[in-house]
Amino acid sequence: MSQWNPTARLSYWAFHANRRPSYMRFAYLQLGSDAAAEDAVDATFDSIMNEWLRMLHMDRLDAYAWTILKQRLVDRQQRRGTLPEPMDISAFEAALKEAHADQYEVLTDTIRFYSAVSRLAERQRDTVLLRYGLQCSPGEAASVMGVDEATVRSQLGQAHRRLARMLDTSAES
Repeated sequence: MSQWNPTARLSYWAFHANRRPSYMRFAYLQLGSDAAAEDAVDATFDSIMNEWLRMLHMDRLDAYAWTILKQRLVDRQQRRGTLPEPMDISAFEAALKEAHADQYEVLTDTIRFYSAVSRLAERQRDTVLLRYGLQCSPGEAASVMGVDEATVRSQLGQAHRRLARMLDTSAES
């Protein structure tokens, strides 16, 4: 990095500052611990730094960086011997917040929902996790993933339809 021109250096650090918070939140959802998330995100930015000068000439720099993050998450999950599944504590939080509802029912419904989300296609799962797990707007999710907002909206629509089918089917069984 010391041999980079000032513009390349500044652009890398701006990208780092802009993306790191979102990457950390997403990595935490996937890995379930701050230490594992930080390890994966640090490895992601190390890889991005090594490729940065080449990445500056890419049309979809954000999409390439997202791909690197996803690979580092898979690397960490494989190292730990776990399958790529989103970590979720919100099921328990929802059960605690719903004092007027049957807490067991809220908990089982939330677990059923997250189980269905884990069976979505990877892109759909990512958009659902960013949109609803991290409360990103479709525009923010698109920016983080390096895709068009229309792509995120399309993936969310497909995910909604598939989740409705899966949850309707699982409710009958």
